[in-house]
Amino acid sequence: MSAKDDYCQNFQLTVPPRWSAYRSGAKRLFDLAVILPVFLVISPVLLIAAAVVKLDSRGPVFFNQERLGRYGKTFLTYKFRTMTHRERETVTEILPGHSEVTRVGQWLRRFKIDELPQLLNIVNGDMSLVGPRPALPDHINEYNADGLKRLLERPGLTGLSQVNGNIYLSWPDRWFYDAQYVDSLSFLQDMAIILKTVAVILLGEERFLKKPNRNSDSDPPSESTVTAPESQADRRAA
Repeated sequence: MSAKDDYCQNFQLTVPPRWSAYRSGAKRLFDLAVILPVFLVISPVLLIAAAVVKLDSRGPVFFNQERLGRYGKTFLTYKFRTMTHRERETVTEILPGHSEVTRVGQWLRRFKIDELPQLLNIVNGDMSLVGPRPALPDHINEYNADGLKRLLERPGLTGLSQVNGNIYLSWPDRWFYDAQYVDSLSFLQDMAIILKTVAVILLGEERFLKKPNRNSDSDPPSESTVTAPESQADRRAA
């Protein structure tokens, strides 16, 4: 049984999103065609960022963390370290102005430079240029149907929820956008998200905050139905 079949069976995904040539292979080719030359062009930026991270505060240059990938498989993500180096028992979302974000880290986060090492994740095939952002493994225990659907595609460097508010959205709103992206995945949508990402980086995420329309009476029926196993539903209700 394939990883996709196993994931669909485990979470009772009865009707996965429709097949398309872009979804099945062309998207991966597009990623490589874009990322490899971009990686060469921005390599000086990466070297400068690595140097200033090291000079600004004690600790390693990179922050590596296990994240959820496609079909729930975990992988190691790469980022420039933007916080003080110490052991942390819990992982919470870091909002702008957090006291433990370094001086350099604030700039790296503001312009998304801290995430550029994830280009290596894209080359490795763990991520895509566009897709749902990679989440922490424990998040799968909290996912609703939209959250489970987001794992049907590779996580992305940017995505639909990232260009509609990102950290200014609730988790269910982000999962809703991610599920919407999975259902409507196309080359034109990816290009639109990439172009909008440039505007978000220049102007800031808060200017693009857009709450999704989650009115069940007006929303079109989803292409797929996802139901969490009973054990996970019980854990969310506890």
